[in-house]
Parts: sequence; C-alpha cells; structure tokens
Amino acid sequence: MNTKQTAPAKASESESEWQKTPYSNLIRYVPSGTYFARIKVKGKLIRRSLKTKTLSVAKLRLSDLEKDERKKATRSSALLQGKMTFGDAVAAYKRQRKNDPNIKPGTVEYDDYRIKALLESWPELEKMDVSKITDSDCKSWSEKNAKKVSSSSHNHTVGILRRVFKIAIEAGARYDNPALAALWVKEHTNKQIKLPEPGQFEMLVKEIESSGSGFAESSAELVQFLAYGGFRKSEAANITWADCDFKRGKIILRGDPVTGLKRRRAGEFREVPMIPEMRKLLEQIQVKRPDEPQTEKVMRVSECKKSIATACKKLEIPRFTHHDLRHLFATRCIESGVDIPTVSRWLGHKDGGALAMKTYGHLRDEHSTTMAQKVVFSENPSNVISLPPPAIVQNGSASPDKKGIAQAKAKYNFPWWVSKNPMEVFWGQLNEETQIVPLEKLLDYAKQAMSREVFPEEFDDKDSLKEEFIERISQAAFVALTGKIQKKQADAVLKVN
Repeated sequence: MNTKQTAPAKASESESEWQKTPYSNLIRYVPSGTYFARIKVKGKLIRRSLKTKTLSVAKLRLSDLEKDERKKATRSSALLQGKMTFGDAVAAYKRQRKNDPNIKPGTVEYDDYRIKALLESWPELEKMDVSKITDSDCKSWSEKNAKKVSSSSHNHTVGILRRVFKIAIEAGARYDNPALAALWVKEHTNKQIKLPEPGQFEMLVKEIESSGSGFAESSAELVQFLAYGGFRKSEAANITWADCDFKRGKIILRGDPVTGLKRRRAGEFREVPMIPEMRKLLEQIQVKRPDEPQTEKVMRVSECKKSIATACKKLEIPRFTHHDLRHLFATRCIESGVDIPTVSRWLGHKDGGALAMKTYGHLRDEHSTTMAQKVVFSENPSNVISLPPPAIVQNGSASPDKKGIAQAKAKYNFPWWVSKNPMEVFWGQLNEETQIVPLEKLLDYAKQAMSREVFPEEFDDKDSLKEEFIERISQAAFVALTGKIQKKQADAVLKVN
C-alpha cells in the first residue's frame, strides 16, 4: 500500500520541478531556477541547459541552440545529394565573390591566386569532405605554410580558408569552422627600401629621357609624375587634364572608371596637393601638348619598368619599382616636415596614419644623421631654449589626449572601458576611433576575447578582427554585446567645450 501511495507523489513532485514558460521549447527547472531548451529535431527529443536564470538571455540562447542542433542534423544527412567537398565549397565561394558588386575584380583575381597557392600547399584538401576536416588539420597546415610564405600572404590565405568553410556551414555541410584553429602570424617584412638620393633621382630622370627609346620622354614624365604625387600606377593611368585643378593646386584621383580607387567604392575620389615640382612638370607637358582636350589622359604611358631598370643599371644605383616612387614621395614629405596623418590622407590610406607610420616612418641615412646632430645631453645646450616648468595639476596629470578621450567616453551609456568582461572591452574599442584603452591592456583583453594571440598590426584592419570575432561567439552573445555597448543619440551627447 505504501509503495502505491508514494509513487504518485514522486511523479507529482517530478512534474512540479519543471515550469512551462510563455515561449515554446523553453522550460524552467524550478529547484535551480535555470532555463532549459526542450526541442525535437528529426524525431529526437533534446533537453539541454541554457546555463542562465534570466529569461531574456535564455530566449536568445534557445535560438542559437536550436539552430546548432538543426545544423548538426542536416550535416548528418550530408546534403542528401552527396557529400560537399572542399572543392565544391571553393567553387561556391568564387561564385559569391564574383557576383558581389562591392568586391573589385583585382581582389577577386588575387583571391583566385591565393586559393591556387592554398591547394598546392595542401594537395589533398580539394577532394576532402568538408565535414571530415578537423581543427588539427587546419592548424597543422597553417604551421607549415607560415614557414614557407610571407606573413601577409599566409594571413590572407587563412582568411580565405575561413570564409570557404563559412560557405560550407551556410550550406549545412558542417556546423563549425575548423579554420579558426589556423594560426595568424605577426606580419613582418625583410625588404629594405633603398630610395634614390635627391641628386640620383634627377640623374635617373635624365638618363631615361635621353635613352633613345620611342617612349623615353613619356617614361621620364611618368617617373616624375609618380614621385611628385605618390600615386599608385593604376591611379596615375586614369588622371585626365580635367582632374588637374591649377587654380586650387589640387589633383583629383578617381581611379578606374568601372572599379574606382583601391579600397573605395566606384565614384569616390580623393585629392592630392600639387607640390611645386608637380605644377612645373604639368606646365611643361602642357607647353609640349597645347591643344589636348580636357578629357585626354595626362600620361601617355602607364608603366616604364624596363626604362627604370635600364637607367638604374647604367647609373649603378639600386633598382626600384613604380611603387617605390610612392615610397619616395612619402619619405620626402615626412622629411620636409609634413605630419604622417596628412601624408597618409594624401596616399589614400583610411587608417589615420597607422600604415604610413609602419611603412614610411623610416628616414634616409643622410637625413637621419643630420637630425642626430641636434640630439644633446649637456645641461645647457646652446641650441635649446629652456621652457618654464610645467604647471602642477591637482588631482591628476595633464594629458594631451584627455579631452578627446573624455569626449569619446561621453558617447556611451555603458562604461565598457572599465568592464571586467574582455569581450566588452575588445568590442567597444574595435568600434571606437579614439584609443581609450591602452594598447598593452587591449592586447591582453583581445587575447582572452578571441581565444588566441592578437598582434598590434591586426588593429590596422579592424573589419577583419570584427568578422573573426563574430564568427567565434554565439549569436546570443553578440546580440547581448551590441545591445549593451551602444552610442547615445547625437542630440543627447554633451559636447565638451
């Protein structure tokens, strides 16, 4: 009798431990208050903890869990029509990139080149079933490949590998991305840029001009045009007389009529100042060709590689390329006292000068030696005027960036920069132009948020970091993160005067 009486009690007690919620597939375990998912996928009932006692968070996690479980189930059917190989995923990736109007043909072409290199470095990859490729496979390949190619080429290939697997995930061929285990490497270069000294550059131009070639004069003009404007070769090839504004002292760069400028949408343009040597060069060309229409291109040739190589050999100076003339322009500007952010804008960089600092922060030996003579250690050097002692600042120290940081912080309701959550600090700084978090601290938080080593150079391309970070976290975590870290409305921000 006792046994018959206690059994219903246990059943009743068991039922009371689980509480329904207003949302389907979401239940609550009463003793702990934790929410659980209760879903049926392909006839199989799954009950799994969502590891939260907050209903709003549980709803978001439920969506992620349900999506993951259905992807796993889909993968088990292997697309019904047959297994997806890595080669199939690559073909789909190529079609997607080719049909994307925001991706320029040059980028697509370079992607194809890197994919070819990837398949050559991993011969069996193309025919492998994407569902059978593991994290360790990708990591092993990346460790070997990083030793054989340049850091930039390796990192670009890793990016493609991850995007190809993303295609496979979207197709339901697998539910995770093993390429996240492929290692990035710190970018570096062993190339030492050797630029012609002022006297050598003039000699080089004269040598090309007097070479006797049918395009000698046009080639010499192109060398000067590239050096005086810092243009990319493709940019210089599309500049017309209508783009040369002598009144304002500007040259307008529009790039290819179809694809536009590098890293910009078609139709966008940038302006470069007309330095004295450039104005003189253009005026000389106009005297030679007085009746040319405004639509005519300024340069008669688009490249002069052989002319440069021949002249360098005759003058016994280091050989250089068209792009080295861009280096020359930037270096001369910096040595003349132009600040790096300004040079960066002239070159068309959009990172505020980070790349220019890394690439063009060098000075030629002659200039560096001259500057070194101004460095002194005596107490009262003759060429230094003593400044008054700095004013004492109460309750803190003065900082040139203090106002800018204060203005940046005022844009947010949530102070993510002091959060103990690495993901909040990392995401907040990724989306904020002003450097609020010190770099050393940011790198530590980035390592925790990304679950890998993050190098300072990677912050030059924040979009890639954002893309990878979003891949690494769940949708629920991302929604919660973006909901928490938001900028105030423009009219609600108090401007610091």
